[in-house]
Amino acid sequence: MTDLTGLTAVQLLDGYRAGAFSPVDATRAVLERAERIQPEVNAFVRITAEQALERARASAERWRRGEPAGLLDGVPVTVKDILLMRGAPTLKGSKTISERGTWDEDAPSVARLRTHGAVFVGKTTTPEFGWKGVTDSPLSGVTRHPLDPARTAGGSSGGAAAAVALGAGPLALGTDGGGSVRIPASFCGIFALKPTYGRVPLYPASAFGTLAHVGPMTRDAADAALLLDVIEAPDSRDWSALGPAAGSFLDGLSGGVRGLRVAYSPSLGGQVAVRPAVASAVRQAVERLAGLGAYVEEADPDVTDPVDAFHTLWFTGAARVTQRLGPDQRALLDPGLREIAALGARRSALDYLAAVDVRAELGRRMGRFHDSYDLLVTPTLPITAFEAGAEVPKGSGHRRWTGWTPFTYPFNMTQQPAATVPVGTDGDGLPVGLQLVAARHRDDLVLRAAHALMSGGS
Repeated sequence: MTDLTGLTAVQLLDGYRAGAFSPVDATRAVLERAERIQPEVNAFVRITAEQALERARASAERWRRGEPAGLLDGVPVTVKDILLMRGAPTLKGSKTISERGTWDEDAPSVARLRTHGAVFVGKTTTPEFGWKGVTDSPLSGVTRHPLDPARTAGGSSGGAAAAVALGAGPLALGTDGGGSVRIPASFCGIFALKPTYGRVPLYPASAFGTLAHVGPMTRDAADAALLLDVIEAPDSRDWSALGPAAGSFLDGLSGGVRGLRVAYSPSLGGQVAVRPAVASAVRQAVERLAGLGAYVEEADPDVTDPVDAFHTLWFTGAARVTQRLGPDQRALLDPGLREIAALGARRSALDYLAAVDVRAELGRRMGRFHDSYDLLVTPTLPITAFEAGAEVPKGSGHRRWTGWTPFTYPFNMTQQPAATVPVGTDGDGLPVGLQLVAARHRDDLVLRAAHALMSGGS
């Protein structure tokens, strides 16, 4: 029999349509896989088996009648425990949030999934309030790599990435404020997209402001495009949400890369030291893009590392999210979060506005860069997965997670769409990711290029 946990959402829907298997079959298989991986990997804070099977049975009946409710009817999905999901507490990796409450509201993206008949498998792990690029928290412990439990899955959407990689649902909702869907996807060998800011509405608003995006985490670009078609609709609760997309992202995948102008920047102009195995895998993938008809040249955007400005924006967000906590609650926080929140509280309004100015200039320079190039290609990360339970690799000399993620957080500052594509492994068999970046609002180009690269142009 077909291993239903190995199928993509598109393949599951084809099977439902043909009557080869039902949403109940798929949901049971995914729930069994989730329960099996949880003790070692710790991808979930909550598995909602009873509710999932109830929704799967209702979906199976709709398919039996030939009346599916929407684009994802019966497809198992997971939701990062940063996003509200009706009927389940959203604790955000923090002991400072109580489980008590009505929990009767969905985030916009979750509401769209519910409308389209998706089956909610559970809530996935996050570091506290999504503050860092690995996934461990005082509340739920350490989330581990799907191939090597001694290593980190990355973060902050680490549980989502591990779940997708191990077959505990083909679709996952993650959030990305500085790389948080791309980092764990790169480490775990799956696909993830940080859409243009506002393309997927967000509510409640993030304490990290307009750095924070909601994005799909999947096995391939086709599933991500399908998921984006569902979750991109505007929601009145998000005043910064974009209007509806011009067309279907899934339907737009077939355009390929022939004729696209691609800039390949292996190290952002020598600013980043990239491990040789990572550099080699990315370069080979870039050569495949050229073989598919893209015009590729090595070129670096005219930018310098904006880490100081990013830290001002990020640390003040941490200060904001912990602002109302008393001394007893602060003692419960992740020590690293407590540290950056204290630093953020000392930043002035003028410091913040100076960081906004840096951000605006970075956005202007990237906008000009994309006058010449349709896509920018970089490594997603300069390294592969390191030891679990640490914010930075041992012996790296880095103080914070931003030290080893120099390719990701700049594009949260510019609000551009950026995706990571699995393109090989290093000598230890650990996945390597390639990052694709396009101008704001050109999510379609990122998805098209990713699909061409993953499917060989078909």
